[in-house]
Amino acid sequence: MSTKKETHNFAKTLDELEALTDRLEEGNISIEESIEEFERGIGLIRAAQDVLKQAEQKVKLLLQKDGQLSSEVFQGASDDEQENS
Repeated sequence: MSTKKETHNFAKTLDELEALTDRLEEGNISIEESIEEFERGIGLIRAAQDVLKQAEQKVKLLLQKDGQLSSEVFQGASDDEQENS
C-alpha cells in the first residue's frame, strides 16, 4: 500500500493550499496573479478530494465483506494519474 506516499502528498497539498490562501488574502499580488493562484488552488482542492475519495473507498472495502474485517486490493487511480492532478 502507498498510504505513506498518499499521506505525504495530501499533507503537502494542504500546506500548499494554506500558503496560497495566505498570499491571496494578503492582496499584494496583481489580479492576473490572483487568478492564476485561484486556478492552482482549484487543482489542489481536486487533488485532495481524490485522495479522500480513495481513502473512503479503501475503508468501505475493509468493512464490507460479510461484516468481517477483510481487505481487498483497491483499484484506484494510478500513481501517474495522481501525480498529474
